[in-house]
Amino acid sequence: MIAESLNMSVGSVFTIMTEDLKKKKLCARFVPHTLTTEQKEHRIASSEDLIAAADEDPNFLKTIVTGDESWCLEYDPETKRQSSEWTSPGKGRPMKVRASKSKTKTMLLVFFDSRGIIHHEFLRQGFTVTGAFYKDVLLRLLKRMRRIAPGGTLPLAEEEDDAC
Repeated sequence: MIAESLNMSVGSVFTIMTEDLKKKKLCARFVPHTLTTEQKEHRIASSEDLIAAADEDPNFLKTIVTGDESWCLEYDPETKRQSSEWTSPGKGRPMKVRASKSKTKTMLLVFFDSRGIIHHEFLRQGFTVTGAFYKDVLLRLLKRMRRIAPGGTLPLAEEEDDAC
């Protein structure tokens, strides 16, 4: 469009854009949604609180436990060695079709700290992630943390409902 509007060659416009003006053409990045101003301000305030806590206590970041969930497709691709076969001279290489992903999938929930994974579990088939389900997961996480770090700074048993 630039070349046409300026009545120049595409090559000349490309050279000017890339070499003289140091421009790059990048594809837009997909983002699932945009944040509201209030959400952005909340993120900034939370980040500032975390930075202040880390400045006060050098071990603070080691106390953070976080988690993530991801859908795992259930399929078992054939390895290169498993797909090898004996062929006659002059016969071409055997063809291997790319493994198709199974429609069966399972959600994996993983919780970890600075040292590694603390707790993980798979969502059972037919279950849905609800507030009650997540509360149960967090209670199991809390039990696991108490087993691996007894006497730590975790909430007391009577505070479990508040902690989740």
